[in-house]
Amino acid sequence: MASTVDKNMSMDQVMREWPATIGVILGHGMLCVGCPIAAFHTVADAAREHDIPEAGLLRDLRAVGIKQVQHSG
Repeated sequence: MASTVDKNMSMDQVMREWPATIGVILGHGMLCVGCPIAAFHTVADAAREHDIPEAGLLRDLRAVGIKQVQHSG
């Protein structure tokens, strides 16, 4: 498991490693859950495709990912 979400990770990898990020993804209006492209789209790709600022998306994904790691460890 990676230590944090990286902009070059696929959306599928992010959701699998940190399931709590699914709420963030849906909250941004992204329908990556179950999307066949999620295995190929990086976080940067998805932000660009959905016209979401990459820095903000990364911040939100990382914040949830860190909380999930803290609660599981």
